[in-house]
Amino acid sequence: MPIPGNLLTTAMAVMPHQNAGRAIETALTLDIPFWPQLPRMNYYEDMYVQASEHFPGIVLDMAARTLRFSMDKFINEFEETLAHFDDPSYFDISSTYSAVYHRFLQLDHSGRAAIRGQLEGPISFGFNILDQDDRPILFNDTVRSFMLDFMAKRINVQSNRLKQLNANAFMFIDEPGLQFLFSALSGYSDIAAATDVANFLEMVERPRGIHLCGNPDWDFLLNLDMDILSMDIYTNAEVFSSYAGGIKRFLDRGGIIVWGIVPTNFEPFEAENITSLEQRLETVWDALEKKGIGRDYLLPRSLLSPATCCLVNPDGEKTVEKAFRSIKTLSERLREKHHKFFLT
Repeated sequence: MPIPGNLLTTAMAVMPHQNAGRAIETALTLDIPFWPQLPRMNYYEDMYVQASEHFPGIVLDMAARTLRFSMDKFINEFEETLAHFDDPSYFDISSTYSAVYHRFLQLDHSGRAAIRGQLEGPISFGFNILDQDDRPILFNDTVRSFMLDFMAKRINVQSNRLKQLNANAFMFIDEPGLQFLFSALSGYSDIAAATDVANFLEMVERPRGIHLCGNPDWDFLLNLDMDILSMDIYTNAEVFSSYAGGIKRFLDRGGIIVWGIVPTNFEPFEAENITSLEQRLETVWDALEKKGIGRDYLLPRSLLSPATCCLVNPDGEKTVEKAFRSIKTLSERLREKHHKFFLT
């Protein structure tokens, strides 16, 4: 398994920090570090803005902090984009769109079990970017088809860049919009959605996986051909554990699950402690064990992380940093408790 398991730690990338050095230092405290996305430091560091770089038709207003789309602009810029389709540097994230990413690339990650990057996925990008008629571009057949190709190339370029630093590098495709994928949305049927997501993943090089914090159709997600699934188990424990069949099939194909267990929002974080969070996880694992997925099979194929991103705490980055320390402590406790199950 190029992606390590054994209850090592990682986290999702969006962080409330306004200091890049401190954010990177915090990310480096985890077993599998990543380059942080810091929208409070600079709007270019926003995950949607970063995904939009060089996408034809984008209307970015830095002063107003808005990201829109113009079909007329898309038509005018389309040929210029196609002319660069074989240029990897065109699809990488420039230093303008993320100074943090380029600082991360300058570090030595060769001794790590793995490192991780990320990019906003096409479904969430398409849901959130509105055209001149205030309609999500996901519903435009022409734009959506191109967007799938474009985002796959961007993910692959970043993945290859990270693999030069660590052979076990992998990518999160951030897809919070997947929880809305099969709702009744005019112009985009569930059949088309399933086909598009499957075709998109086929274009993305391995290891490939999805991160989301919501509550999607778990059977759909677990049946996708991907290598890692990162999710908020703190909120979704009961519903997720009811999908034991899908979870077992995902693990059988070599999948890794990232259990997002430590809340990063101030109030729920203050209401928990390491023991209560350990009990929450063990309860989920107990439920899965009763359905035939034993810890000896599950835990070597598991990572731990905070439950969600958070930008709204009254104490800025302090609770998030506490959550990072807590996930490390929880990992150490659980790894000592269950070390007999781990793969070496």
